[in-house]
Amino acid sequence: MRAPGFWTRTPPSPLARLLRPLGALYSAATARRMRREGVSADVPILCVGNFTAGGAGKTPTAIALAEMLIDAGERPAFLSRGYGGRLAGPVRVEIDHAASDVGDEPLLLAGMAPTIVSRDRPAGAKLAVETGANLVIMDDGLQNPSLKKDFAIAVVDGASGIGNALALPAGPLRASLDTQLPYVDAVLVIGEGEAGEDVAAAAQRQGKPVFLGRLEPSPEIVESLRGKPLLAFAGIGRPEKFFATLEAHGLQVAHAIPYPDHHAFNTRDVKELRSEAERRGLQPVTTEKDLARIAGATDLPPWPALMALPVRLRLDDMAGLRRLALERINAKRLR
Repeated sequence: MRAPGFWTRTPPSPLARLLRPLGALYSAATARRMRREGVSADVPILCVGNFTAGGAGKTPTAIALAEMLIDAGERPAFLSRGYGGRLAGPVRVEIDHAASDVGDEPLLLAGMAPTIVSRDRPAGAKLAVETGANLVIMDDGLQNPSLKKDFAIAVVDGASGIGNALALPAGPLRASLDTQLPYVDAVLVIGEGEAGEDVAAAAQRQGKPVFLGRLEPSPEIVESLRGKPLLAFAGIGRPEKFFATLEAHGLQVAHAIPYPDHHAFNTRDVKELRSEAERRGLQPVTTEKDLARIAGATDLPPWPALMALPVRLRLDDMAGLRRLALERINAKRLR
């Protein structure tokens, strides 16, 4: 589903205020769940999560974290619930899996390190160790208490922050910010914006280190798209962020089409998009996640012209985050 517009309105809209009592109940239930004692795994468990529903840049952050740890001589494996996939797991993501099997994020993660999909997180961590991993990076799962986390980082979108600061369904938060901050070791704000600065300030008041970063698209793909009118579409948490990225790099978005997060493209969707692109002479472009869902689906017609714009996380203080993560990893191993 797509995040409702009133989630970002401050002060909260009348509808948000009407739903606020339900949000308080949801927040309290999440808080109770987060207080449960999790299973302690044999290897360090690192979690890349967020405070809100919807996308904030968790998957690029997980990939960047794995990359820096591999450079440090570690052997990470990813653990994902596999949102949108049919397999409950635990199962290792293989080249013949489709997004309908394991979800779109695990397909991207598997290009960096072994990736396990499991709705039972402790069972998934056990399988990750059996693949040879000496630590596990969870993509999402901050509010899931089943595994004890040795290092947790919350990713925040600088432009949207925590929206109207209310909990679902009144706002985007899974629980109040004050409730969730004690469970994280650091906060990463991706992109600029006053909303992200407010979250960073709240984190610093609780003594949490704050890191700043940005998502940078592949320069080679940007150059290949330059000068071409684009048909851009995206089924992610904030499709407008993808469109803004294209335009910020001087690309011409002739037609932008948003879809709900994790949208399951069907034959009609693809045919309509392809027909529109060919009729208007537009180059189709989408996100890596959307391409994974389309290209990996055996029931969809092939679309050779469709391109994805890969993005990578760039941190202002990569060394600082690496040092903090390794401190927590080593602390787990000494216990």
